[in-house]
Amino acid sequence: MTLVLAGTPLGDSRDASPRLASVLTDADVVAAEDTRRLRALATALGVRPGGRVVSFYEDVETARLPVLLESLRAGQTVVLVTDAGMPSVSDPGYRLVAACAEEGLPVTCVPGPSAVTTALAVSGLPPDRFCFDGFAPRKAGERARWLRELLEQPRTVVFFESPHRLAATLADAADVLGADRKAAVCRELTKTYEEVRRGGLAELATWAADGVRGEITVVLDGAGTRPVDMAALVAEVRTRVEAGERLKSASAEVAQAAGVSRKRLYDAALRQGS
Repeated sequence: MTLVLAGTPLGDSRDASPRLASVLTDADVVAAEDTRRLRALATALGVRPGGRVVSFYEDVETARLPVLLESLRAGQTVVLVTDAGMPSVSDPGYRLVAACAEEGLPVTCVPGPSAVTTALAVSGLPPDRFCFDGFAPRKAGERARWLRELLEQPRTVVFFESPHRLAATLADAADVLGADRKAAVCRELTKTYEEVRRGGLAELATWAADGVRGEITVVLDGAGTRPVDMAALVAEVRTRVEAGERLKSASAEVAQAAGVSRKRLYDAALRQGS
């Protein structure tokens, strides 16, 4: 009677652990994000899932919960696998784990690859303190608000992005966070066409504008801990305003160049001018 979260290879089946092959063989139920990918992986490992196989992707996740919970209550072992990496990390699984925790049903994990830590390791950016932000927001307005939240984030940030939106996200990031803010775009990790591009956000946005394919993980440098002289920044904003520039635009440009929050600088300049 255990839910087993089983990490699967990101792309190269040789990264699978012997324990993964064992749990797939011994499971009473295997819940898979994509049953076809599961069978391809099992074939590569030279095993066959021992129990029944059920689909467990985002659109059916909630509907499948009662059946899987009933299997666990009946003493069966349920193994959960997603297409690549760790279940529940921007993949199906969280709701099932939460339900098991609520009922006191045991949950364990077969550790495996994660695009988050793999990208962080190869990025060349500080790995000692980092945060994971899932997928970047799809809509431009939400994405801009999300990026503003990262403006003063001191930790390295890892997030996923669709290849179709990568160029727009990097361009927006360069606008909000600064053209020279360091980042790494990790594409097709562990796969045949693996690529890691490192550079400033503006440089990476230009590269991505030609089109990028594959699974994308982005690693963004933190804001750092350099001291900020807000009085000097406010004085610069007020000088530009006195020269005829609008307070909002002056605050935005000075804030971006200094790597501070636009709102924080705008509010400070507004208070001084009132």
